[in-house]
Amino acid sequence: MKFASIEIDTPISYADKRDGQLVVISRDESRCAMVPRETALTLLDALERWEIVLPQLKLIGEDLERGRWQAVRDLALVVYKAPLPRTYQWLDGSAFIQHIILVRKARGVEPPKNITSDPLMYQGIGDYLDGPNSDIACLDHSHGLDLEGEVGVFLDETPLGVSPQDARSHVKLLALINDVSLRGLIPVELEKGFGFLQSKPSTSFAPFAVTPDELGDAWKDGRVHLDIECSLNGNVIGTPSAAEMHFSFDQLIAHAARTRRLSPGTFIGSGTISNQDRSRGVACLAERRMLEIIDARNAHPDAPELHQPSTPFLKPGDCVEIDMKIGGRSLFGRIKQKVIAAG
Repeated sequence: MKFASIEIDTPISYADKRDGQLVVISRDESRCAMVPRETALTLLDALERWEIVLPQLKLIGEDLERGRWQAVRDLALVVYKAPLPRTYQWLDGSAFIQHIILVRKARGVEPPKNITSDPLMYQGIGDYLDGPNSDIACLDHSHGLDLEGEVGVFLDETPLGVSPQDARSHVKLLALINDVSLRGLIPVELEKGFGFLQSKPSTSFAPFAVTPDELGDAWKDGRVHLDIECSLNGNVIGTPSAAEMHFSFDQLIAHAARTRRLSPGTFIGSGTISNQDRSRGVACLAERRMLEIIDARNAHPDAPELHQPSTPFLKPGDCVEIDMKIGGRSLFGRIKQKVIAAG
């Protein structure tokens, strides 16, 4: 099944404005069924009572397909929010080793010694999660605004100390995201030893959160075996495979739950999708810039003044698109965002 949250035409409360209306998506992705409030107020509410609510949502989906559901909207006319516009916990891993190596090199820092045995993870912003067409604010070009194409999972109640073997049973939905980053602010924050804050603004989500069965054989060994497509201003910059995760979602969930319970609605990201094969391109501009620096060093070893990237970070007017397809169709719906000047 596929779910989304859409803007309410006439919100009567702050919660209506923030959380929107939970809907079930038709199989042909032309229509959606409005979920009654007595069934689930929001997708977060549904995840908190998943075993009870999911059968009801399936019945709504069946009625939608048979033309029996009355409260229906044309998807061409809706405005999408993030599937879960706010949640208690958003944890981002960095499961693609190649990304860690390249970005650390860009900062002149060696990768952690335990890079292959202990996942990197930080806690992001869970209170404001943006929709697929939300503008990306560029406050200052020196901040180094960058896209990051990732996949991630929504969990139900996950116990303290869950094992990797049991972790996957807590994955209820998958999603596609643009984990916007401010590369120019990251080094200063990491030097403080307290992790990211200002360098990680709101994350944007593709419109649909999907149940694992929607992926078929592409969801196996705790990984998504599909390519992500990232474009900038209409030009594809990369189609790396999400299957190349060093740490599976099973391992990332167990890592996050080592010393804490994970509440329903917790979202865990894969980190920027990155492949060793350079022909697959990139899912963030930082990697492209690092590769440009490496190529310049190799071509002009005695001319350090030439060891500079040629690709700029995002600027106002740029358009970012991120998609992931299965069987030729978009699985999560497309992220399409414009960068705007702000401040």
